[in-house]
Amino acid sequence: MATKDGPVGPYPESVVSEEQQIEYDKLRRRVLWKMPSGLYIVGSTDGADRRNGMTTNWVTQLSFDPKWIGVGIERDAFTHELIEAGGGFSVCLIDQEDRAIVRKFTKPVEVDLAASTLNGFAFVTRTTGAPILAQSVAYLDCAVRDRMEVGNHTFFAGEVLDCGFLKSEDTAVLSMADTRMNYGG
Repeated sequence: MATKDGPVGPYPESVVSEEQQIEYDKLRRRVLWKMPSGLYIVGSTDGADRRNGMTTNWVTQLSFDPKWIGVGIERDAFTHELIEAGGGFSVCLIDQEDRAIVRKFTKPVEVDLAASTLNGFAFVTRTTGAPILAQSVAYLDCAVRDRMEVGNHTFFAGEVLDCGFLKSEDTAVLSMADTRMNYGG
């Protein structure tokens, strides 16, 4: 992927010029965008009064016993700061019909603690205190058990302490393919 400073390697040996690197970056992004992935809202808190919800697609199950979930969070993101401080996060599975909601969580959100809202959307809390959107199809509430720095992200491994459905289990959940977004790559 290209950054403010230019293309990012490594490159195959046949890619030598800057023009070729730029074209290879475009190709690599297109291939990465083809990988099927969900689209989620990750909730975070510092354990006190700060909360956030962030759109992400880098979520995966890591372990069956115990049940662990991994999320990749950019290190300069506000959510990263909150997960580090609070030691937990939530993963909200979004209804396919609510696809527009993910655009509301691409930047730090407006929080109204008295009304329990993030950008006007109601949230609840469970075990870790991380916000869970009330209109989610389902949620996972996780305590950070490990972390690994990967590139410009931290991969947080969280143990599922609580989970549940807030809508019918048969509700279709949002995936990247349901949007016109190209997130990551």
